[in-house]
Amino acid sequence: MSKQATPPPPGDKPAPPKPPPPPPAWRHWLLPIGILVALFLWIALPAVHQANQTTLSYSQFLSDVSAHKVKTVTIAQPGGTSSGTLTDGTNYSVVIPPQASQAMLDSLQSGGVQITSATSSPGFGSELLSWLLILAPVAVVFWLFMRLSRGASGQLQGVLGAGRSRAKVFDEERPSTTFGDVAGYEGAKSEISEVVDFLRTPERYSRAGAVVPRGVLMVGPPGTGKTLLARAVAGEAHVPFFSVTGSSFVEMFVGVGAARVRDLFNEARKRAPAIIFIDEVDAIGQRRAGQGAVVANDEREQTLNQLLAEMDGFDPAMGIVVLAATNRPEVLDPALLRPGRFDRQVTIPLPNVRERAAILAVHVRGKRLAQDVDLGAVARATPGFSGADLANLANEAAIFAVRGSREVVTAADFDAARDRIILGRREGSNVLLPEEKHAVAVHESGHALVAALSDHADPVAKVTILPAGQTLGVTEQLPLVERHMYGEDYLLDLLSVRLGGRAAELVVLGQGSTGAGNDLAGATDLATKMVREFGMSTVLGPVGYPEGGSVFLGGGGGAGMSSRPYAEATQATIDGEVSRLLRQAEERAVELLKAHRGELGALVDLLLVRETVDGSDVYRIAGRPDRSAGGTVPPMMVAPHPAGTDVASADGSVPAP
Repeated sequence: MSKQATPPPPGDKPAPPKPPPPPPAWRHWLLPIGILVALFLWIALPAVHQANQTTLSYSQFLSDVSAHKVKTVTIAQPGGTSSGTLTDGTNYSVVIPPQASQAMLDSLQSGGVQITSATSSPGFGSELLSWLLILAPVAVVFWLFMRLSRGASGQLQGVLGAGRSRAKVFDEERPSTTFGDVAGYEGAKSEISEVVDFLRTPERYSRAGAVVPRGVLMVGPPGTGKTLLARAVAGEAHVPFFSVTGSSFVEMFVGVGAARVRDLFNEARKRAPAIIFIDEVDAIGQRRAGQGAVVANDEREQTLNQLLAEMDGFDPAMGIVVLAATNRPEVLDPALLRPGRFDRQVTIPLPNVRERAAILAVHVRGKRLAQDVDLGAVARATPGFSGADLANLANEAAIFAVRGSREVVTAADFDAARDRIILGRREGSNVLLPEEKHAVAVHESGHALVAALSDHADPVAKVTILPAGQTLGVTEQLPLVERHMYGEDYLLDLLSVRLGGRAAELVVLGQGSTGAGNDLAGATDLATKMVREFGMSTVLGPVGYPEGGSVFLGGGGGAGMSSRPYAEATQATIDGEVSRLLRQAEERAVELLKAHRGELGALVDLLLVRETVDGSDVYRIAGRPDRSAGGTVPPMMVAPHPAGTDVASADGSVPAP
């Protein structure tokens, strides 16, 4: 029969031990005072020693010898200081010149003086200097050894403290961040705050037989606020909070990481109830090497094994909860994700419109906003932005206000900051040759007009031929709603819009240009996904061959293409279907632009005059109802990615090679 631990009453909880008080300030003065005392003794002791001693001249010394007043004399080396005793008991010193001859010795003997001889001893200062020259190198070597020992403590194991955990403990002084500073993510905050509430009042859950989760894993794209949520937990919790990164466990010596894990959990047990936060847990939690693996990391695997053992070993009633954050959950070891270790996985996705508005409200604190700034409109214009992106947006907008010699941030500053983040620094139109400027105007007019004439495409918000970053011109589309699923009709219209710039060049200029390189790459990638992943090909059928890659970091391609699960004939079919989709999209765009050749020319002429045209003007020229929300929404270029999230990217020209 196992013994179940019962939590003590709230009032009987022992207070966690306080850290030792800092040493008193007077200890810092001990070394200077000791140096001053040593200097004083160095000066004072020879003076005291010489206080009862008489200094005689050589002539007076000879007279005293003749008068039988000298009792003893100790003769030093020639030219040195000799000393002795007078008959009345007084000590004396005399400098005997080296020219003194045998006659002086004869006079000393005739005067009955007791004569001794000794070598001259160095003075106190000379002796001290010699000792300093001997001991100084030893002291310097000892000091360097101590410095190197402290610096290498993170890499050497044993007596230098390599096995100690590097966790930062928030015990008495906690971060000022609270859940109020984390905008949005109410579901994630409720799950995490439930854990904090369990540690505060465990008796509420114990009465119902509930056990606190041992671990909570927060997963999501970079910049969504996982570490910020952990800091908010540290600010909200009234228990010790240990914060450590996964990379701080791994060293080049095997066994150091496991020792640090043991030390971390031992410290947490001493201060239980407590919370342990491990940021970037994928640094130590990656899958262990399987059978036949060529390369294995013994240090990381031992660290992971120790972490698994510790999470299984502590008593659930002890009150230790492990929080972890990662943006690579697909690489974590299955043993780490099973129930009993990380019982809960909280996904923190990119914020939606409402959450982006709340996040912007947090980041504009302390900034003076103009009356025309609508945070809701800015939030609608930034799909796909993470919390870190929105913080950068607010900061860039303030920087643009400073550049304009203003202290108030306007809506135009947010617009310029968004273009700066997505596209790069804006250049003047004078960087283009006249024929290049006309070609860019034709290209962007083709994008805008095809989008305005397509029923399922996102509304056009702004068209500009001002170069920015690597783009010579930009057609910005703003979705009226945030999409999470995409139909085939939407994707086909998107392909036509992507190829609208090249179609306009073929219609007006009679030839294509390098400006369509980025459009072709994006359209080809989209068509490939439609055929290979989304089953939108009648020839290939309802099959899906995803490329793989990280869930939240994107990428893939290389690993997926190197291990294709289909034959070469299937690859040829995929290539043929991709080419068919792209040709059909280009033909549809060319037909639309030929049917509206006059509208295309009018939009090109307007762009050459204004250089930036609002979406309402595009719809007016196209003769279609205005779908750009009246131009009240700050425009932003958005190329929706069919994988499920809106990804901001440059939909424009690329510089010529």
